[in-house]
Amino acid sequence: MIENLPFSALRVFESAARHLSFKRAAEELFITPAAVSQQIKGLEHQLGIKLFNRHNRGLSLTDNAKKGLPALTQGFDHLLESVRRIRSANEESKLTVWMAPSFAAKWFIPRLHRFSDAHDDIDLNISASPSLVDSTAAKNTIPAENFRRDGVDIAIRFGKGDYPGCRVVKLFSVSAIPLCSPKLMQGDHPLRSPEDLQFHTLLHDDTKYEGRPDWKTWLKAAKVKNIDSSRGVHFNHGNLAINAAVDGQGVVLSMKSLASDDIAAGRLVVPFDFSLPLEYAYYLITLEESSDSSNTAAFRNWLIEEGRQEESSNSKD
Repeated sequence: MIENLPFSALRVFESAARHLSFKRAAEELFITPAAVSQQIKGLEHQLGIKLFNRHNRGLSLTDNAKKGLPALTQGFDHLLESVRRIRSANEESKLTVWMAPSFAAKWFIPRLHRFSDAHDDIDLNISASPSLVDSTAAKNTIPAENFRRDGVDIAIRFGKGDYPGCRVVKLFSVSAIPLCSPKLMQGDHPLRSPEDLQFHTLLHDDTKYEGRPDWKTWLKAAKVKNIDSSRGVHFNHGNLAINAAVDGQGVVLSMKSLASDDIAAGRLVVPFDFSLPLEYAYYLITLEESSDSSNTAAFRNWLIEEGRQEESSNSKD
């Protein structure tokens, strides 16, 4: 009887038939090849037909198996989709947002309370990992497959905005500026002009991402000569470089957006008027097929407004 056929055996058959390999079916289902063979034999016995032709160099499907496989595969696909929908119904209130660690700590978190106050029904899962930072090797792309693989609903990234298969909205532009503790504006060699940097330690953010500001480019644009742009202290994390500047250890080259809280609190100051506009900007990225979900739309609209305020603040400087 069809209703008495074991589900597990049908699943094993579908996988083995798709791969034409007991070994690959075993790997996919996390069982042993012997268990696959045993399930197939049991299923063949119950059906009273042969499903596979065994050859010295592999397997082939019998005519009966070929006729039944497409519908069986489609059935499992529908079943998996149903399970996915059941799970998503339970996770409607959750939203997974990815961003770089420095952006999360210095720009996003100080503003997060405004979203939480307005949308206390949405649970955010913030993933601040450098593993997805745009790098030179990645050529500034974030394939849509990465969203699906990592379960990301929204990403905020610093780049050129070229993300195939995704919906992209520019949040705000940025410029490279020196930042330092107010302490360095006093003393024997107060910072009054870019040439005064020769008397101070240069702090470098060496995080590996495309478009990051560097002292060599900034000094050249500011027409400052006779300063070794590579000297000073180098950090592999932007937060460390900014924190060192807050502590008065030197002058960091960063973006005002990442230091706005420290500037507002008086922990950092901008010693010079000169800033260097960057080719790169911050972008809000979502999958095209999920952009219109209510939670995604709510977060996107809030973040776009925050970005608009940031852009307006930057343009006044």
